[in-house]
Amino acid sequence: MPSPRRSVEGRSLGASAAGSSGGGGGGGSGGGGSGPGSPAHGGCAGRFEFQSLLSSRAPASDPTCARLRASESPVHRRGSFPLTAAGSAQATPAPLPEDDLMDLNPSFLGIALRSLLAIDLWLSKKLGVCAGESSSWGSMRPLMKLLEISGHGIPWLLGTLYCLSRSDSWAGREVLMNLLFALLLDLLLVALIKGLVRRRRPAHNQMDMFFTLSVDKYSFPSGHTTRAALVARFILNHLVLAIPLRVLVVLWAFILGLSRVMLGRHNVTDVAFGFFLGYMQYSIVDYCWLSPHNVPVLFVLWNQP
Repeated sequence: MPSPRRSVEGRSLGASAAGSSGGGGGGGSGGGGSGPGSPAHGGCAGRFEFQSLLSSRAPASDPTCARLRASESPVHRRGSFPLTAAGSAQATPAPLPEDDLMDLNPSFLGIALRSLLAIDLWLSKKLGVCAGESSSWGSMRPLMKLLEISGHGIPWLLGTLYCLSRSDSWAGREVLMNLLFALLLDLLLVALIKGLVRRRRPAHNQMDMFFTLSVDKYSFPSGHTTRAALVARFILNHLVLAIPLRVLVVLWAFILGLSRVMLGRHNVTDVAFGFFLGYMQYSIVDYCWLSPHNVPVLFVLWNQP
């Protein structure tokens, strides 16, 4: 005789099985006692419960897992698969302007030029011993200003024109005509370079020069130095002088250039470039040498019967 507990459990299980079979029979037609929803055939309820269990355990439903998988992908590691627009905007820094990059990473040439400029300014200030009456060599200032006048363009232009008007030989006129051409070329080139560079004169300079023009407020290059180098090379090549006079001409050109720094008129680089420019100017004059054969009109003006 079965126990009441086992009978009750059996009835309950049977009732549940009957109810499920009845529901399946009601849902299906012509299928007999077991339908598609029967547990024996792996019914829809079992499938739904299994699919819901799998979907609840799927890693794709977790946003943290999705981010981890995306970060571990090789595409994301190469930086071409950002997660979100906000994340990409935060990860990619804004590009710096070129000026900032040049300031942060100066070139070797820029550093060298700045260093040379600093040395030039320091040395020019140290050598400006005649820049004022209260300077260490202030008593030599009148002599330096006399040298300054000897290299000025106006005395040389007026003297050349006077000698050209008084000359009575074709050879002398030819030399003086080319000297006039060289002086005018020097004035033109120096004024052009000063207007382009626009480098100010040293701060310790006193603007008490003899007959200045608008471009004379600029410092680079030294016009007195270019003229001294040009005239010295011209004289040494076209005048027959004794050796002591030739040495005196060279010393005059060198001391005149040095006096420009001592008076505080120019920096050292202004004078150095002035010597180079004056030397090259004579090469231009020698290449374009004027003679009665190529420019006869100019020589007719000073022709005497």
